[in-house]
Amino acid sequence: MAGTHPPTEPEAQEPPRLRALRLMVTALTAVMILGISTIVILLALRLTGPTAPTLPDALALPEGHTARAVTLGTGWTAVVTVDTDGGEHILVYRPDGTLRDRIPLSP
Repeated sequence: MAGTHPPTEPEAQEPPRLRALRLMVTALTAVMILGISTIVILLALRLTGPTAPTLPDALALPEGHTARAVTLGTGWTAVVTVDTDGGEHILVYRPDGTLRDRIPLSP
């Protein structure tokens, strides 16, 4: 019988456990890629988000007051100050830098 090939063995079938393992590894790889992609996207969104509001150019603190904290709001800026006598105040400024309100803090 010239030109005929010998019969080949039937290909061995993949064991069920090996197939399950292969599927789990593939699924884990897909989940890891999705997770890393999500982290990268969230970081990019967070780092390119809105910038912090800017302080008015000229916040004139009263004579003898030292700023301790600043809070920025919509349409106002509050500065917590300590004066030379040790008294604490909250000074609320308008966006143009003018003093709107002065609130003394009790000890």
